[in-house]
Amino acid sequence: MNPVEKRMRELYLQIEHHNQKYYVDANPEISDRDFDRLLDELKTLEEQHPQFATPDSPTQRVGGKPIEGFATVRHREPMLSIDNSYSSDDLREFDQRVCKLLSGLTPTYVVELKIDGVAMSLIYENGVFTTGATRGDGEQGDDVTHNLKTIPDVPLKLPKSPAHFEARGEVYMTRADFAANNRRRVEAGDEPAANPRNFTAGSLKLLDPKESRKRRLHFFAYALGSCDGIEVATHLDGLALLKRFGFSVNPHIVSFDSIEGVIDYCNSWATKRNDLPYETDGMVIKVNDFAQRKKLGTTSKSPRWVIAYKFAAEQGLTKLTSIDLQVGKLGTLTPVANLEPVKLAGTTVSRASLHNADFIESKDIRVGDTVVVEKAGEIIPYVVRSEPEARTGTEKVFHFPKSCPSCGSPVERDKNGTFYRCTGGRKCTAQIKEVLRAYARRSAMDIEGLGEKIIEQLVDAGLVNTIADLYRLTLDQLVALERMGKKSAQNLLDGIAASKERGLARVLAGLAIPHVGDSVADLLASEFGDIDALMHAGADRLSQVMGIGPIMAEAIHEFFHDSHNHKLIEELKALGLKLSQDRRPTPAQLGGADLAGKTFVVTGTLAKYSREEIESLIRQLGGKASGSVSKNTHFLVAGEKAGSKLDKARQLGVTVLSEEEFEKLIGR
Repeated sequence: MNPVEKRMRELYLQIEHHNQKYYVDANPEISDRDFDRLLDELKTLEEQHPQFATPDSPTQRVGGKPIEGFATVRHREPMLSIDNSYSSDDLREFDQRVCKLLSGLTPTYVVELKIDGVAMSLIYENGVFTTGATRGDGEQGDDVTHNLKTIPDVPLKLPKSPAHFEARGEVYMTRADFAANNRRRVEAGDEPAANPRNFTAGSLKLLDPKESRKRRLHFFAYALGSCDGIEVATHLDGLALLKRFGFSVNPHIVSFDSIEGVIDYCNSWATKRNDLPYETDGMVIKVNDFAQRKKLGTTSKSPRWVIAYKFAAEQGLTKLTSIDLQVGKLGTLTPVANLEPVKLAGTTVSRASLHNADFIESKDIRVGDTVVVEKAGEIIPYVVRSEPEARTGTEKVFHFPKSCPSCGSPVERDKNGTFYRCTGGRKCTAQIKEVLRAYARRSAMDIEGLGEKIIEQLVDAGLVNTIADLYRLTLDQLVALERMGKKSAQNLLDGIAASKERGLARVLAGLAIPHVGDSVADLLASEFGDIDALMHAGADRLSQVMGIGPIMAEAIHEFFHDSHNHKLIEELKALGLKLSQDRRPTPAQLGGADLAGKTFVVTGTLAKYSREEIESLIRQLGGKASGSVSKNTHFLVAGEKAGSKLDKARQLGVTVLSEEEFEKLIGR
């Protein structure tokens, strides 16, 4: 063997050994720095001697070139969904069904943590990782092999070489990595991701594997899929085989011969799961014996031998010590509760939104109250109620101030009595900052580098008082800001300049027009084509646009007839912004169905799309994306953890679509 090839082989084996010790055994033998040296040496040798490089090399985890799109992979065996249960009685009923179908045979149950991630299928041909695919609709999913290769827990080669081997499991993100990723997003001017699962799903759908690698995904294998030449009798045997093949298997897996043992074990995780480094949303209970599974069979949707036990939202009692007010882009004062720290779902909660005056009054929440707090969807802190019986008489009713806490301008209550608003407008620095933040966000003008900290500095330094001022900034002005180097300053200027070409819809989405979000901005841009036609449209003409009612039409008309806003538009024109809209491609050009005249509402957590992405797709195909269910709604697209909107849709007889059914509807 050539000496170079021999050294590359030695490095390959060393790196794979240390990957196994670090990611699977959790017992590293060398420092990260020493590991990086080994990997750098192998990368250098592969670049110098590409004839000796192999497709299963550890350097493949660095990520190759971006791909153009996602191919579809048909699963050799369907990836079915799992029925849910929510109580001990539900689990006992599951056990009764299983025992009845097994005609007296006693099942052994294996209980696992339900990792809150994205289900995945990994295919190995002759021992080499060839294909990784999402669950999709259960029959077929998206090929995301390029991103899965960057995950250290995914073996690129198996120690043995079965002709065909499939491992199934969950791709997830740790809480620490999710927090670090969100910090980077906020610093870059992006919206923070809602939760680790959504961010994981989005990371797997990136076309550039180098970007996916930066997000630090992980993988737990939890089952065998289709395998040639491998026979195991039980689920536990299958997990042991996965571990021998180098897969990371969750350590918290226990078997029980009785359902009462299962119930006790599930309940034991209700609170201690919060100490785990990753998110879980329940437990999974499986019949261990494969012969018994075969006898139990499946329904059209789910296996009869498995059930998920979902945890209830965790609640805690704490004291509301004070209420702060945040000023929004339209001057709305949002009350925020400061709480004595309480640990919920693995994190310490010390603040929670109180939404508006109606919320505080209807729940009779007072400063000093003992309150019940939970995490809605285990993500957003939410004040459930106050506890009046715990009052001592020192609690105080909260009153909104008569002047803005930011600029001192008078505060007025709106006609409906729900909100209080600052009347300072462009004199209020808090409003200016929020307007700029909304303008720079990804779904509006997408100005890279214009994050909250930079906005704070620009406004506080008096450099930016309106949106137009962004386009007048100079390199010298930016370099003078704290912690702003010349390169960062130039990147920000480049990002601002690039935003000039975003088009009318994105400008409208960022202008803080009352009632105008991304979808309405899209409607207006499509209907009128350029800013002049829109500005000259009367309220009656605006209300003729599908999806825009009289109140919204009047608010839009007032915005464009305000002298300050009219001046701003003229300044943006003079500064070279594109204030027209290119003709939208037809549904046929986009390769999808025509949804013209159909109204969609999206609710719950989707696997493949963010809310903005799927609503944008609906609009591109001619449909309307609405935020609320009504008798005029044609379809509700329901993801995981769909709530009251799903209930209302069923009451009204609205057609409910899963994510997979929506894709079939549009021909994808």
